[in-house]
Amino acid sequence: MSKKRVYEVAKDLGVENKVVIDALKKHNVEVKSHMSTVEDSQVSMIKQSLAGGAKQAQSEAPKATQQAPQKKVHEYRRNEDGERRGPKQDRNNRNDRNDRGDRNDRGEKRDRPFNRDGKNNGQRDHRNDRNDRGDNRSNQRNGQSRDGRRPEGRNDQRQDNRNGGNRPNNGGRFDRNNDRNHDRNNNRSNDRNNDRNNDRRNDGPRRERRLEIPQVDPALTVKTEGRDRQASREVDRQKENRRFESEHRNENRSERRNKKDKKGKKGERTQSLVSSALQKNKNKVKQRNEQHIKQKEEERRKAEAAIATSIELSGPLTVKELAEKMGREVSEIIKKLMMLGVMATINQEIDVETAMVLAEDFGVEVVEVEPEQDPTEIIEIEDSPESLQARPPVVTIMGHVDHGKTSLLDVIRSTNVTASEAGGITQHIGAYQVRYEGNKITFLDTPGHEAFTAMRLRGAQSTDIAVLVVAADDGVMPQTIEAINHAKSAEVPIIVAINKMDKPGANPDHVKQQLSEHGLLPEEWGGDTIMVPVSAKQRQGIEDLLETILLVAEVQELKANPNRKAQGIVIEAQLDKGRGPVCTVLVQKGSLRVGETILAGVAYGKVRAMTNERGEKVKVARPSMPVEILGLSDVPQAGEVIFAVDDNEARSIAEKRIEKQRITEMNAKTKVTLDDLFNQMQQGELKDLNIIIKGDVQGSVEALRQSLEGIKNPEVRINIIHSAVGAINESDVMLASASGAIIIGFNVRPDANVRKEAEKESVDLRTYRVIYDAINEIEAAMRGMLTPEFKEVILGRAEVRQVISTPKAIVAGSYVTEGKITNNSEIRLIRDGIVIHEGHIDSLRRFKDEVKEVATSFECGISLERYRDVKEGDVIEAYKMEEIAPEV
Repeated sequence: MSKKRVYEVAKDLGVENKVVIDALKKHNVEVKSHMSTVEDSQVSMIKQSLAGGAKQAQSEAPKATQQAPQKKVHEYRRNEDGERRGPKQDRNNRNDRNDRGDRNDRGEKRDRPFNRDGKNNGQRDHRNDRNDRGDNRSNQRNGQSRDGRRPEGRNDQRQDNRNGGNRPNNGGRFDRNNDRNHDRNNNRSNDRNNDRNNDRRNDGPRRERRLEIPQVDPALTVKTEGRDRQASREVDRQKENRRFESEHRNENRSERRNKKDKKGKKGERTQSLVSSALQKNKNKVKQRNEQHIKQKEEERRKAEAAIATSIELSGPLTVKELAEKMGREVSEIIKKLMMLGVMATINQEIDVETAMVLAEDFGVEVVEVEPEQDPTEIIEIEDSPESLQARPPVVTIMGHVDHGKTSLLDVIRSTNVTASEAGGITQHIGAYQVRYEGNKITFLDTPGHEAFTAMRLRGAQSTDIAVLVVAADDGVMPQTIEAINHAKSAEVPIIVAINKMDKPGANPDHVKQQLSEHGLLPEEWGGDTIMVPVSAKQRQGIEDLLETILLVAEVQELKANPNRKAQGIVIEAQLDKGRGPVCTVLVQKGSLRVGETILAGVAYGKVRAMTNERGEKVKVARPSMPVEILGLSDVPQAGEVIFAVDDNEARSIAEKRIEKQRITEMNAKTKVTLDDLFNQMQQGELKDLNIIIKGDVQGSVEALRQSLEGIKNPEVRINIIHSAVGAINESDVMLASASGAIIIGFNVRPDANVRKEAEKESVDLRTYRVIYDAINEIEAAMRGMLTPEFKEVILGRAEVRQVISTPKAIVAGSYVTEGKITNNSEIRLIRDGIVIHEGHIDSLRRFKDEVKEVATSFECGISLERYRDVKEGDVIEAYKMEEIAPEV
C-alpha cells in the first residue's frame, strides 16, 4: 500500500495542512505534523469527510460558496470612478478569521483612534493574519449599510488605502507605498486562506443575482475557483500599480513645486550668491593660471638671454661658477664632465683647459684674461735702492751622505753638532750664524740622505751661496749630483769643498774630473768654480773656505731693507709638548720684532718669544738672521713664506687659505683624467698598506712621507692616512686601529699609556731614529703583502711501460727514468711531446705496498687522480712549485 504525506493530501484537496490534520484527529488518526504519512484508506476517508463538509456548507449558503468553473455568469458593476468591478462571488470565500473584518457588526472598532495611515489599531495588531483588506472587501460586497460613510469596498481602497476605515477629518498624509504593499500582501494571503477554508462563510446580506449553479465535484470546484481568483488578483494588482505610480509622480511634482514656492525670494537670493561666488573663484583661478604662464614665459626668456656666447676665464674655477658664466644648469655641466670621464661636484675646481673643452661642447667661445689678484696671496713690497743695506750671506752646506757636511759645519761653529745626530746623519735643517773677521755668515745644514730632497730644495731656494762637500776618497755620488742640480736650478753660485783630504786614498784630481763632467769646471782648469781642499777632521782649509765665501758674497753685493715689515722663510717647524708650535725662521727682508703678528701658510699668531741658535732670547731679528719663534696657531709647513701683517688681515687670509687647501685636497682625491682613468679603476684591486707618520720636525715628516710614497709596486699601494709633527698619542692609536694602519714614529717616543693602548688595540707601533731603518722595514712589510711568487722544480720522470685496468682506476706500470716520483707531487702526462693532462697522483705503489717516493731505475704503479686515459709510451713528469721571496 502506498502512503502519502499530510501536505500532499492538503495540496490535492486545495486546503490547508491544518484542516487535514484536524480532520484526521476527528477520525482518531494521530499525526504530528504536515510531514506525517497516512494510508490510502485514511486519504479516502479525509477526502469524503472534506467533500461532505463542502456539500453541507453549500446547502447552508449556496449563494456564497458555489461558483461555476468556466461557464459561470458574472455580474459586473461600475464604481463611482467609472471603473469596472469584478464578480463579487470571488471575494466571498473567506476563513473564520474574516469575522473581524465586519465593521458594521463590530462597531466598537470604529471608536478606536486611527493611525497616520488611516488604519485602526486593531488592524495593525493582526498583521500576520493578512486579512484586513479581504475582510473589508467581503463586508462591502455583502451589502453593508453605508450610513453616511464612504463605501468600505474595493473602490474606496483604491482611492485612499484605508481598508474600509472612516476617512479622517484632519486631512493627514499617508504612506501610499506602505498601504499598497500591505493591501497587496493581504490580498494574496487572504485569498489563499479563504480558498482553502470553504467550510466557513461570512453571514450577511449579499447584493447579487441568484444563479443556478450546476452541481460539480467539490475538489474540482476549489481548484477552479483558485485559478480564477489568482488571475483576477493579478489584473487588480497591475491596475493598482499603474494608478499608484501615476499618483506618486504627481505627488513628487507637487512637492517639488511647493518647496520652490516656499523658498521664494530667499532661494533665488541664495542661488544668486552661490553663482557669484563660483564666478569669483573661476576668475581667481584664471588669473593665477595667466600669471603662472607669464612667469614661466619670463623665466624662459631670461634663461635664453642668460646663455652666454662667450665667457672670460682667468684661471681655475668651480663647476658652479662655470655654470653661472655659461648660463647653464649645474647638472648639465656635471653631466658633460661625467661623459668626459671626470667625476666632479658642484664645488669642485676645474682647470682652464677642462673649462675650455666644456665651453666648446656647449658652443661658447672662451677668452683668456689676466688672472685677478689671489686674495690668499700677499703683495710683496718693492724696496727702493737707497733703503737697501748690506746683509750677511746665507750659505747652505750640501753634499752626499757621510761626506762630512755636519763635521765641516761643526768645525766652523766650533761645536760638536755631529755627536747629537742619530747615526751620524743630520735629520733636519740646522740654521746657525757665525762670525769670521767681523763678518757674519749664516749657515744652513741640509740632510744628505736622498729622502730629504725636498729639504735640500728649500735650502737652495733660501740661500745665497751653496757649499758642495765632496769626499776626496769617494768622489761624486748620486746625492752629490742631485745637490748640483738643485743649486743650478736656484741659480746659486757653488763653492766646492773637497773634504777628507787627510785620508790615504784621497784623490782631489779625480774629484775635479768627475765634477767637470757635471758642469763644474775648476778655476785652475779655466772654469769659474772655486774648489777648496779641506779636512774637517784635521781643521785644514777652513779659513780658506770662509774667505772664499766672503769673497763671493762681496761680489754678489747682498743687500736688504731692515726698516720694513719682516719677510722670511720657514726653515723648520715642530710641535713642542710644552711650548706648542715652534718655528725656525730665516728673516730675508725687514726686521721681525716680538709682539708682531705673522702669517705663515695657514698658521698665524703673535710672536711671543724669539731665540737665536745659541738659545739666547732676542727682541729683533734682522735680515739673514735665523731665529726660533713661538706663538703660531699651528705648525706651518717647512718652506712657507712668512709675513708680518696686521692681526685682522692675518686671520682673514689664513681662513681663506684653509678653505682653499680643503678644496685642493678634495679635488686631489677625486681628480680623474682620461689618461689615468683605467689605472685608477685597476687600483681597486690593489692592497693598501696604511701608515701613520709622526715626527719631531715638519721637514723630517715630509721627507719620510715622500720616501715611502716613492716606493712603487703594482700590487701594494702605500697610503699615508695621517702625518703630523708631535709625539704619538692615543688618538693616533685609535685612528690606526680603525683603519688598520701601522704607526711610524721618527725621533719621537710614545708614553706608557700609548703603548698599553696600542697593545690593547693590536696596533703595530714602530719608532726609528735613522731613516734607513724605517724604509727597510716598510719594504719588508710590503713584501709580506705581495702575492707569493712560485717557481717550478722538476722532481723526476717516469715512462709508462704497461697499462693495467682495474674496476676502480687505471694503473700505469711505469719505470722511473730520471729523478724521483713522490706521492704528493703534481704531475704532467705527456704524449708525443704534448701535455695532455695536469693533475695529482692518486696512488703510488711498488708491488702491493703504498710508498711515498720511488727513485730512479725502479718500477712502480701510478694511478692518476680522476683521469683514466693513459697509454703505453706516455711520460709522467713529476714537479712541485716552490715559493720565492718577492722583490719590492
